[in-house]
Amino acid sequence: MIEVRDLQVRYAGRLVAGVPELDVGAGECVAIVGESGSGKSTTLLSLLGLTENADISGHVRVCGVDVLTASPRRLREIRGARAALVMQSPQSALSPATRLGVLMRRALRLHGVGSGKDGRLDEIMAESVAAVMLDRAILRRYPHEISGGQAQRFAIALAIALGAEVILADEPTSALDVTVQAEVVGVLRRLREERDLALLLVSHDLALVSTIADRVLVMKDGEVVESGPAARVLTEPSHPYTRELLEALP
Repeated sequence: MIEVRDLQVRYAGRLVAGVPELDVGAGECVAIVGESGSGKSTTLLSLLGLTENADISGHVRVCGVDVLTASPRRLREIRGARAALVMQSPQSALSPATRLGVLMRRALRLHGVGSGKDGRLDEIMAESVAAVMLDRAILRRYPHEISGGQAQRFAIALAIALGAEVILADEPTSALDVTVQAEVVGVLRRLREERDLALLLVSHDLALVSTIADRVLVMKDGEVVESGPAARVLTEPSHPYTRELLEALP
């Protein structure tokens, strides 16, 4: 679902993110970890062609589309519909004056999901919010009427409704308390297993990553310093920086 080789993202000649190799298959979860400024989020955005004014080289294929050579129209076709981005603070991306149900219906129609009849759209919407353990009544609420955890789950529900095969999540639980973090991670884990989703997770929280990731990439100063199976990287790290991250865990 995601295939990256020799990716380099530069701004004004400075390397911001360099990833030699990254693969995420259906039903897999790969996590990119590291401190702020390590290049994690830049890597994530580059996979959907969302890094403005950047010089990008290498090979990036998402859902069969060559991201670095695809036309803007082709990229718009896969964004959301096949590969969905879940941001750290999804509420900021939602129109405060529009109910969540209206926002979801507009997104579905924009991507041609459903038959175009309200009955079918309502069914898709109800199924998607139920899949992330939200009550259907949330569709009648405005963004400011829901919690951070509900907003994260709504963003995931929208991805499901659109039929996304890949979810790219950028620090999806960093602003949430521990209990809600567990709920969101539980939803992602279950959806990955039930729907064979490919999940690429960006996080600085190694404890969280250890509960869901199959493989881990560790980034520092724009470069991957260690990668491998999560069980090995998080228990027997080979790089000093990875050991520092683990030692910082409470």
